[in-house]
Amino acid sequence: MSNKDLTHYIYGIADNALILGQRLGELCGHGPNLETDIAMTNIALDLLGQTRSYFQYIAKLSPDNLNEDDVAFLRKEHEYRNVLLVEQPNTDFAYIITRQYFFDVFHFLLLEQLQQSTDVNLMAIAKKSIKEVSYHKRFSGDWLIRLGDGTAISQEKAQQAVNDLWMYTNELFEVSEGDQHVIDAGYGANLSELKDRYYKEISDTLAKATLNIPEESYFQNGGKKGIHSEHMGYILADMQYMQRTYPNMKW
Repeated sequence: MSNKDLTHYIYGIADNALILGQRLGELCGHGPNLETDIAMTNIALDLLGQTRSYFQYIAKLSPDNLNEDDVAFLRKEHEYRNVLLVEQPNTDFAYIITRQYFFDVFHFLLLEQLQQSTDVNLMAIAKKSIKEVSYHKRFSGDWLIRLGDGTAISQEKAQQAVNDLWMYTNELFEVSEGDQHVIDAGYGANLSELKDRYYKEISDTLAKATLNIPEESYFQNGGKKGIHSEHMGYILADMQYMQRTYPNMKW
């Protein structure tokens, strides 16, 4: 296993948290009520805090004297390794919650395994982050059940969100050759062991929410390889504006 393999593996984890945190940040002040608005903002802050830990580690591994801001803001679109799920737009509250829950279940299972990593840095980040992600999963899962088992309108919107976002879930478990080297070295999580648990938990929650599992067998991918949706460019345009406009700026 090379440092390059490990760096790319960490990008795959960190970029998910970064882009989803950025998406949730767009909602600050726009939640359906004050309590939920604050909760989503706190989740965004949790994800960005986790991202910083990963990026600080990547900067240490880099031979190019990078810092966490360089890693976050000065890459090009094809250099981001997040899955397509997290970059999907905030269409409505049902989409926001469904996207969050689909990711949270995976994120929790991933961190659960990374607590056993032989890499002390990844292990430490996982042990610190899993407490936050446990709350994220409970929050999004409870809301998905409330929407699905609520009014006719909320159920319709939740079902539409599930139908539309389902095709992005399988990419969470794709493993590149470099990722496999990291996993074989005992540093990374074995995603093949998580897939059945993931879909079992998702299915159980959808049943409680009186929502149907989509029958579509087609799954979309590409994000882990740097091939993103049309939404990604707009996310980066907002996120990178200050650093691109005022290079090397300091607060």
